[in-house]
Amino acid sequence: MEGDIQPDSGQFVAEYMMVQSVFVRSRNCLLLRADFSSLFVGYYLHLMQHALHPPQKEVETFKQLLAFFTLYMVSRPWNEYHAWTLNVKQPQKTNYFLAGSSLTQDVVGRIFTEDVRDTEVTMLYAQNICRDRETHTSVIPLSADTPATWVEEFFRNSEQRQARAFRGDGDVFCLLTAEPDSDYDWLHELDSERVVHIEEEEETKLLETRNFTYRCGCSAERIIPVVRAMMKDFADVLSEQGKLEVSCPRCGANYTITREMASEQNTAPDA
Repeated sequence: MEGDIQPDSGQFVAEYMMVQSVFVRSRNCLLLRADFSSLFVGYYLHLMQHALHPPQKEVETFKQLLAFFTLYMVSRPWNEYHAWTLNVKQPQKTNYFLAGSSLTQDVVGRIFTEDVRDTEVTMLYAQNICRDRETHTSVIPLSADTPATWVEEFFRNSEQRQARAFRGDGDVFCLLTAEPDSDYDWLHELDSERVVHIEEEEETKLLETRNFTYRCGCSAERIIPVVRAMMKDFADVLSEQGKLEVSCPRCGANYTITREMASEQNTAPDA
């Protein structure tokens, strides 16, 4: 069976990336920032491994969303799992899915360009999951048109606080969030150049760091029970065709499930 299962994409991820959480004292704002180069390398390696070829323009949008989504997770408590789905109408109907957690130190996602539901405006569906607490879901229509302004609008409408999102040089991304008694005028007047030099102009304190890598952790073994639950005719199709081509709903990784693999999992302990 080992030879039948494709390698776990986690074997190919790049090194962990560190996100800094910095408090800007006199402004009562939290600065989240990181160089996402290594995380983007992990994403590209994943695409190469599974022969995935999403449109380049959508890839660039996805990378920005991946960065801001990760920074958002660092603005939240450690013990939460987050998932976003953005249904974007222009310039092409596209769904962007992102998921991750500080606890598992990973973030993952994929791009859908086929069979995308048509909506009048861009919609963001955000889930916040925490053990021993009811899942919180937000559905937010977005009027903005870039990843940075989508995130800022999400903060205003869902988090009920102000935020500014910036891309610096290269793959550096920053997110500033307003805390109680923030200097809102200062926050609104910020630009990317001032954010780069913020520690030269403001009193700051490093609060914590969190590490992330691009990783799903899926495998054929883990996909089989999901597909079996979703397909009522799973056994019949597998019996007739001998194999089934499936993809991971979280990262798009492609797997071939054979009758032997499904049968072997059925007879395994705790199957």
